[in-house]
Amino acid sequence: MATASRRRKAETGGTALLIVDMINPLDFEGGKAMRPQAAEAAPRIATLKQRLKREGVPVVYVNDNFMHWQVDFSALVAICQHDGSLGAELARCLPPEPDDYFVLKPKHSGFFDTPLAILLAKLGAKRLVITGVAADGCVLTTATDAHMREFAVHVPRDCVASISPQRTERALALMKDSMKIDVRTARYARA
Repeated sequence: MATASRRRKAETGGTALLIVDMINPLDFEGGKAMRPQAAEAAPRIATLKQRLKREGVPVVYVNDNFMHWQVDFSALVAICQHDGSLGAELARCLPPEPDDYFVLKPKHSGFFDTPLAILLAKLGAKRLVITGVAADGCVLTTATDAHMREFAVHVPRDCVASISPQRTERALALMKDSMKIDVRTARYARA
């Protein structure tokens, strides 16, 4: 449940932080290649999360179920934190907290066939800071859908990752050039 401070912040047209697919077993083709970039982004996202939470910003984990159709989010976190998971380091760096929200998504965009838009409306969010993986996949589609829904969008370039740095840069350039999405570093993210 959101604290009164967070509800007040959101009701005034505040920000929500989305963490996309960072609870991730990385057991897909390209997962091993993505791991170094994602491991660099994870502590930056964790730092950003803590700073924004102190400012009253709600955090929403927007996560694929990775074909585990019969598990809930807490079970998915446990699967990903397991020592045998390539993504264990990411999941341990970014553990969900009791006051965080989560939305499980069936496809790339966090908005496609999920309750994300309803949750963001209830939180009163007008701005989204979108972090996670893959910058050229799920982050890009979620940012595109947020832009189409007229959210102000910030995708901090130091808080996203892809299979390669080149793919990340191409996705960031597309977001900036085509949709005027803010892609400056997390230092510029605001409540």
